[in-house]
Amino acid sequence: MASVKFDKATLVYPGATVPAVDRLELDIEDGEFMVFVGPSGCGKSTSLRMLAGLEEVDEGAIYVGDRDVTSVRAKDRDIAMVFQNYALYPHMTVSENMGFALKMAKTPKPKREERVGEAAKLLDIMELLARKPKALSGGQRQRVAMGRAIVRQPQVFCMDEPLSNLDAKLRVSTRTQIVSLQARLGITTVYVTHDQVEAMTMGDRVAVMNHGVLQQVDTPMALYRRPVNAFVAGFMGSPAMNLVAAKLDSEGVRVGGATIAITPATREKASGDVILGVRPEDWRVARPDEGGVAMDVTLTEELGSDAYMYGTIAPTGEPIPVVVKLDKNQRFDRGSSVELTAEPQDIHLFDAADGRRLNE
Repeated sequence: MASVKFDKATLVYPGATVPAVDRLELDIEDGEFMVFVGPSGCGKSTSLRMLAGLEEVDEGAIYVGDRDVTSVRAKDRDIAMVFQNYALYPHMTVSENMGFALKMAKTPKPKREERVGEAAKLLDIMELLARKPKALSGGQRQRVAMGRAIVRQPQVFCMDEPLSNLDAKLRVSTRTQIVSLQARLGITTVYVTHDQVEAMTMGDRVAVMNHGVLQQVDTPMALYRRPVNAFVAGFMGSPAMNLVAAKLDSEGVRVGGATIAITPATREKASGDVILGVRPEDWRVARPDEGGVAMDVTLTEELGSDAYMYGTIAPTGEPIPVVVKLDKNQRFDRGSSVELTAEPQDIHLFDAADGRRLNE
């Protein structure tokens, strides 16, 4: 086991004008489960491949423990990779697939079989060892790919969207198994996903990337409650935070013809044009005597225990989509109009020019 350090690591693909990963600085602690998340093309998988030795670093360095592995070949880095497509050998049995890396390392057969058996027991796939990949379900193949990484007993696990090929229900149960397994093994894990729900539920910390630049790294709830900019605010959370163009005045934040109160500390730090951020669960229907932002309802989504109301507001004349989590007994018909407001402590404000967070 070992820590991982990206020290201003940069990669520019041939023919590109901007870096795929730009001066990435990140320290991952020994035994930590770190999740890289962001939209397609943000640099998260490239960062993982740089760590694994599958992409060359143009500038900066990468360390595993105290060892600089920037120029070390992939096979000599003591890192195990779990790919999105599992990459199992179709002509080999599960046992042979799991033990292949040990066989290439000339590990004696008795030792090889012992480690394969231990990993299979850990993953509950003992009864599958004689099967070939074509006879396995997607979830079983994923566990075999995990087993192949485990038997190597590496210093670091690298996982590149390993659950993306599974159906929704299996994805939920499997991510729980992966987190539990990583906690038992205590091996430093770097996990890449585009799914913010996966990131929120799996990571000890989450690194949010966009356009090759690390935006913020923190615990899942810290990212959710205090995003450093409008991009992180809009990306983390499902449904996403509502972001609306607004203007500050002496009374509060003005959206269209309505004013929403803000805390005195926020009023001291911000002025002029801003982006108002409100989580779906933080909107509430305004009382008749207080007024609020007018919303035209287009759809109410019933999810059993929860319900979400979708609609639009038009603070500047251009309709902006808004999502509101409804209270248990609240329901509004399509085509109706409601007025929304939020409590001062639940308001997020971002600079309209560069998106940085303005309030404490």
